[in-house]
Amino acid sequence: MNKKTILCWSLLLALGLGQATQAQQNALPKYKVGTPYVVKFDSTQVYMEESGLSYYHNHKRMVMLTDAGCKANSVVKMDYDPLSAYVEIRQVVVHRRDGGTDTIVNAGSQQKVCDYVAPARMIYWGASQKMVEVGHLEPYDEIELWTFKKGFTYALLQGEQQPGSLCAGGSSAPTNEGDEKYIPPMRGHFYDIVPFWSTVPIDLKVYTLNILNSKTLQYEVYNGTIDHHSQAVAEGRTLHIFSKRDIVPLEKREPRMLANNDVECKLLLSTSPDWQAKSRWFYGVNEDYGSFNTTPAVTAKVKELLQPAKTEMDSISILTHWVADNIRYAGISMGPGEGFTLHNAEMNFTDRCGVCKDKAGMLVTMLRAAGFQAYAAMTMAGERIERIPADQFNHSVCAVQKRDGSFELLDPTWVPNTRELWSSAEQQQGYLIGLPQGDGLKYTPVSPAENHYLRIVGNSTILPDGTLEGSFTITAEGQSDNAVRGIAFGSRMSEWGDNLERELLKIDPRAELLSVQYTSNDNYLQQPVSIVYTYRIPDYAIVGKK
Repeated sequence: MNKKTILCWSLLLALGLGQATQAQQNALPKYKVGTPYVVKFDSTQVYMEESGLSYYHNHKRMVMLTDAGCKANSVVKMDYDPLSAYVEIRQVVVHRRDGGTDTIVNAGSQQKVCDYVAPARMIYWGASQKMVEVGHLEPYDEIELWTFKKGFTYALLQGEQQPGSLCAGGSSAPTNEGDEKYIPPMRGHFYDIVPFWSTVPIDLKVYTLNILNSKTLQYEVYNGTIDHHSQAVAEGRTLHIFSKRDIVPLEKREPRMLANNDVECKLLLSTSPDWQAKSRWFYGVNEDYGSFNTTPAVTAKVKELLQPAKTEMDSISILTHWVADNIRYAGISMGPGEGFTLHNAEMNFTDRCGVCKDKAGMLVTMLRAAGFQAYAAMTMAGERIERIPADQFNHSVCAVQKRDGSFELLDPTWVPNTRELWSSAEQQQGYLIGLPQGDGLKYTPVSPAENHYLRIVGNSTILPDGTLEGSFTITAEGQSDNAVRGIAFGSRMSEWGDNLERELLKIDPRAELLSVQYTSNDNYLQQPVSIVYTYRIPDYAIVGKK
């Protein structure tokens, strides 16, 4: 085949593809240039049992618009925790832009579905992923997929399931032996947080919940509106349908912007009656497990640590910072109940590691061993907690009751090598303390700016030869203290001087660090950070006769 023939075929092929592509383009709404792909519809149907066990059926169809969109969807993944959830990628079909179809996964067959341990870093709770390789895609190819999930993010409690009779788009999933582990930890209740926002356009999103009439459902839409909500009642069950069309992603996220859930449309649903019920549950599930039972070794350590303590706050501070500095952040799985049950003191004290809930649990145990009334609490770092009592939590802390009856919040996760007991980066943040009598949702106060000062005092002299000599002293407190220590001391002690000199050289590359004095991190609780530089900068100024 000569070059002329190759060129002709190439032109014909390009024209043919161009016509097909143009037809596809004309059939689609006009989206922002560069949009990688569009979700034509996203439908989730949820069926809740009496026990709280829920079944999620999702049906989605996406059309690729760019090569980036094709690449992003060349595999389909589902994350899950095998201890509390079961998932299936039931069917995957690619609708080619030329009208053909390729069935990647057939209904009822899991042959092409890979199930493997999910990549992990710092938290090793045995999470898994299921994946299907879709393969090569072209712009204007479409992917249609059906997935299924039963269970909860975390599940521990056991009981019987009682299937209902009314279900959207099909029958309820069968109650199988072993499903008990998929019942949510707060038995008999349901909650969900449904984002009606997306990072890519969605033409239509539908969320359907099939729930028993005996359950009192609270729901509310935040940060916007949805287009439609309807409900139907039949045979003791209620079907709620929520939908929204033309969901458009944010144009651009601003620096240090609030979380998407705080500014974009979302739906919250919960059958929990109030925050007091959630508080009592959180208290009970950890007390029943024995999360805060002390051991002789823990009690002896508390006694040793508190020898220099003179006041109530001395004792609280010493124990908080010991846990913060000595329990490293690394999560390991204890099995069922991981994620909401706090590991017991014996495990935490022996392993000297854990995530936020384990650091909080260790502190509760040590405070109780010292005679304090202390409790675990839940909070949400980085997002607002709304009125609806759903599980809007991603972080665990400690609350200690002082002699005057007030509570002091303590966060051993966020205050290693920090003078604060509660990171002031967590201001106006919702939290819920697990108390035997129950407690309501509260918010942390604003920390005044004067608690976080940064002061720089400098003295300098220009010598006759133009050399600048001088010194400056840096002092800081609160979050500023933490930031300065991070620059100067966030490395091995042998490197501290070099780190300080590097900061000085950012000001002037000719600078010479003559001496430096700084407070040690070993006694960071005794005084705020202080750094004194003595320096010289040759040829800093031009000196004339006058």
